[in-house]
Amino acid sequence: MNVGATSRVRRTLPPIAAWCSRLPDDLLLLVARLGIAAVFFLSGRTKVEGFLSIKPSTYDLFASEYALPLLSPHVAAHLATYAEHLFPVLLVLGLFTRSAAFALLAMTTVIEVFVYPDAWPTHLTWAGLLLPLIARGAGKWSIDRLVHR
Repeated sequence: MNVGATSRVRRTLPPIAAWCSRLPDDLLLLVARLGIAAVFFLSGRTKVEGFLSIKPSTYDLFASEYALPLLSPHVAAHLATYAEHLFPVLLVLGLFTRSAAFALLAMTTVIEVFVYPDAWPTHLTWAGLLLPLIARGAGKWSIDRLVHR
């Protein structure tokens, strides 16, 4: 990068940072809810045909690549597939947000520890979106907020 480009970047960043600092927390929580919900929901969709008919290849994955201790591949395939559909929908709606985020964080932990331990940067990113939802809840733009009024 040349000197002119570097100085333009330095002049541009403070106004962007100032603008970002004025974003409401409720908007940031909504973005976190939608972002992490998309990750898990799309993963869940790869495991099914139609609405919720689990693909035979999903059972194969849980028997070989995703082999978890203490759970049969059949049970693990069902639990993971249903969790990847239910909890993201709850997050998008902002319903039982803390519980749904905690469930997905627990799932992330299982994936990190037992399935893909080398994928910690990705899992840390997921945790970075889930932890504020557990700590702060869904924010104003949620069903949780309507229910607790």
